[in-house]
Amino acid sequence: MKKKERYRFAVLGATGAVGRRMLSTLERRNVPVEDIKLLASPRSAGQRLTFRGQEIEVEAVAPDSFADVDIALFSAGAAASEQYAPEAVKRGAIVIDNSSAYRMHAEVPLVVPEVNAHALDAHKGIIANPNCSTIQLMVALHSLREFGLEHVVISTYQAVSGMGQTAVDALLDEVDAFRAGEASKQTVFPVVKQDTHYPMAFNVLPQCDIFLDNGYTKEEMKLVNESRKILELPDLRVSPTAVRVPVLYGHAESVAVRFTQPVTPEAARERMRKAENLIVVDDPATYAYPHPRMAEDTGETYVGRIRQDLGDPHTLLFFVVADNLLKGAAWNAVQIAEALIARAN
Repeated sequence: MKKKERYRFAVLGATGAVGRRMLSTLERRNVPVEDIKLLASPRSAGQRLTFRGQEIEVEAVAPDSFADVDIALFSAGAAASEQYAPEAVKRGAIVIDNSSAYRMHAEVPLVVPEVNAHALDAHKGIIANPNCSTIQLMVALHSLREFGLEHVVISTYQAVSGMGQTAVDALLDEVDAFRAGEASKQTVFPVVKQDTHYPMAFNVLPQCDIFLDNGYTKEEMKLVNESRKILELPDLRVSPTAVRVPVLYGHAESVAVRFTQPVTPEAARERMRKAENLIVVDDPATYAYPHPRMAEDTGETYVGRIRQDLGDPHTLLFFVVADNLLKGAAWNAVQIAEALIARAN
């Protein structure tokens, strides 16, 4: 990408929850935007969104929408990315894609800027934004990789907003129905049988995305495969369990990591405090630890409850939290754009 004073952006999926946060993050971080196109499906076209005090009409996406665009942020789902990302690249744009469409393509960098910004140097027009639960895990693990990562055991506590705005609305409807003593009519959360759905309100569901033949869900296998690719550790052992909880925003993760050498909590805290955009909140004496409400509307990753395994000096346990729509999606995508701009020549 050529170095310029200001860059032309496009946001595909601009009317969605992540797309709107991409827009506000570009504004908040004062990214050098010359102009911006807001794109969506024909169904959402015509809506008006505000960027830096100016109302902009959302356009229906078409291949030629990306003419004269430098950087295109995509958050419209895998099908849209597969259709339009090659068209955008053909017209000279660099695509930063938040969907799962290209994450595991060998020629597409999968990037968390705090961890592997160097991978951007090999892009061929498309850069993938990792899965939300993977991103925050990578920020924490990267700070400790000098101790030798051997085996990661992770259980996630994932907010319903990871399923989109319809899931947020469904959970709130369930809560209202519960308070009114009525049966919920939501049809968003996993199906028990036929048209019967598990309740999400006041419940915990050990399923994120669909089950695969190996007994793991797609979300769990994303944690495995994406972690190995980002950390460039193809043999890293990752044992995941992904769980949906009745929280609106913010994913939490309970993590146990075995290292190739003994590691103390004090040594881990020291490394984590030096890490970029990783905030250590870890003081049991004052009940200081991360939780989703702490991370909401922020771009940082929070870590705490750092402690040693009771039977293995090579293993540490800790708790990681981040806003899944910001650091887990929009903020990370904008960080990638900022890193591209910094590398422009």
